[in-house]
Amino acid sequence: MKTKTEILVELWLEARTRFSNQLEYISESDLSKRLGDAPNSLGFLIRHIGDVELLFAKNVFGDKSVQVKAKTLIDQRDTGQWTDLESLKTYVTESFDKLLSIVQEQSDIDWETTIVTREFGTKTKAEAFGRIVSHTVYHAGQMAIVLKYGKR
Repeated sequence: MKTKTEILVELWLEARTRFSNQLEYISESDLSKRLGDAPNSLGFLIRHIGDVELLFAKNVFGDKSVQVKAKTLIDQRDTGQWTDLESLKTYVTESFDKLLSIVQEQSDIDWETTIVTREFGTKTKAEAFGRIVSHTVYHAGQMAIVLKYGKR
């Protein structure tokens, strides 16, 4: 029988393919694409996903080793700086690895632990994990639309 952690990791890994599978087909010239007057470019969205994964590893799951400067949240807008595809891919690989590592350390009882964050209030770790899963998939959907219909 699988643990809660194993089941939740499987769910997250499957959902995250909506994001990670797109990375194989993105070119550096795609990173500046946007939809009309939309505020965020494709490059910004990729960086944002990495920023939030690192914040979850640190603030929700307590990984003290995480050092994150969440530029997309600090700036609160796309500054046009997310144009280096390889560095973005490296960043989201590292954010994924950090979050996966700390999530895999959770025991079944840990998922029922209550945490409090400024961003979304009081949640169990399981509920908070639902936020990161849905956050990534939400932005992956935006990315797919920007890739298909966006302009530079």
